[in-house]
Amino acid sequence: MNTIIGLIIIAIGSFGQSSSYVPIKKVKDWSWECFWLTQGVFAWLLFPFLGALLALPSGTSLIEVWSAADEGALKAIGFGVLWGIGGLTFGLSMRYLGVALGQSLALGTCSAFGTLIPAILAGQNLFSGDGLILLIGVSIAIAGIAIIGYAGALKSKNMSEEEKKKAVKDFALKKGILIALLAGVMSACFNLGLEAGAPIKAHLASLGANELLVLNPVILLVTIGGFITNACYCLFQNYKNKTFSDYTRASGSTWVNNLIFCALAGLLWYSQFFGLGIGQSFFEPGSVMMAFSWSILMSLNVIFSNLWGIILKEWKGSGQKTIMVLIAGLVVLIISIILPQVLK
Repeated sequence: MNTIIGLIIIAIGSFGQSSSYVPIKKVKDWSWECFWLTQGVFAWLLFPFLGALLALPSGTSLIEVWSAADEGALKAIGFGVLWGIGGLTFGLSMRYLGVALGQSLALGTCSAFGTLIPAILAGQNLFSGDGLILLIGVSIAIAGIAIIGYAGALKSKNMSEEEKKKAVKDFALKKGILIALLAGVMSACFNLGLEAGAPIKAHLASLGANELLVLNPVILLVTIGGFITNACYCLFQNYKNKTFSDYTRASGSTWVNNLIFCALAGLLWYSQFFGLGIGQSFFEPGSVMMAFSWSILMSLNVIFSNLWGIILKEWKGSGQKTIMVLIAGLVVLIISIILPQVLK
């Protein structure tokens, strides 16, 4: 029963993340780099900071907690800087492939690397026992992602250039796929950052912190690193494209509109990791489900992002065969989530 509760909580957070790119469509008169940086302030600084504060026992500060982790805090930030490259290119993959296909390819790659690398570094044998179950689950998830990727290729083949541009304004399949794969590999560093911050969780638990929230201060460290990368790139793009004026020439109503939707996007994005931390607390420490939780989150993100892709009509005009292949890929992903629990 606890496992089911944990999965439901992770699914709720995943739905929030998969919905986070919808509010961005409501941002007006700002270049990509302007709204990406603004939503990043909310997604990677403000909301993670508030979430981290919720985890602190009375009389304890974030600096004290982070200091108790020795090198763990710095490693978490370092992995966050690398993840920031993934987060940056992740946004670009949405730009060139759309919400559905862009998230599918990026998150699928992220799922595999983010799940298996920590297990390998921990010395777990992936060819027997729990390690084998983990490997099977990840392999099925990757298969589901590959099927969805094939659906994306069929979509590109069957749609005219006009239809592609109508569904996704800057659609570019080859460029988008390369960026999405890079985004997936680098985004896996987020989970490596969470693993590096494990001593912080242990220290908070020893202080009597609520176990549902002990991951939050670690999440903040990783997102700080990610914000550094994204802020440097966006400010460079502001300089290169002369778009600093976007911030100043916008009317008061436009500013209010853009801040509201950027804040909503940031809150929805952060909800995936807030939910992950709470959901993991319902899994047995060291269990297959705990190790597989990252892949579960990524798979759910793909499922919900493709549902949004259908709602936003990104698959319109792609043909019945393409839709059937897409549905098959989603079914395989659902199986990948359920199977480890059945096999354990």
